[in-house]
Amino acid sequence: MHVDLYSDGASRGNPGPGGYGSILRFIDSKGGVHEREFSQGYRCTTNNRMELLAVIIGLAALRFEGSNVTIYSDSKYVVDAVEKGWVFGWEKTGFKKKKNPDLWRQFLVLYRKHHVKFIWVKGHANIPENERCDQLAVAAYKAPNLQIDEYYEAEQSSNEQLFSE
Repeated sequence: MHVDLYSDGASRGNPGPGGYGSILRFIDSKGGVHEREFSQGYRCTTNNRMELLAVIIGLAALRFEGSNVTIYSDSKYVVDAVEKGWVFGWEKTGFKKKKNPDLWRQFLVLYRKHHVKFIWVKGHANIPENERCDQLAVAAYKAPNLQIDEYYEAEQSSNEQLFSE
């Protein structure tokens, strides 16, 4: 099966409130188009974390291993890390001195279950699916009852303690 995954992340401030939006689209054997949308907001996070989380959530929603997945993202951070192979080098060093190791580890587990190809798309270039993902991400971080990005907030708290001593 072939699946298209559109993804976007957003934050107001970096760090600040943030959210992700993802769209999964596939065509069934009878030619029917199926879509699912995902979004969630967080009270304090970064744009890059939300870009990566949008991809993770989309991949995690796939029911069948071995799917052919084309991911469309406007994040150079995510697309280049995978397509240029950087993330595999980071993994070999245990993500030493790299940001977002928690999310990259989750991503790699899911990535290895499928046949994934990334395509970078220019953000805010009137690509309907990318624009929709952006709308989902922004609406998510503007919504009440934002989730806590526990890893990020714990890391920030730990770093603040290091510098205040």
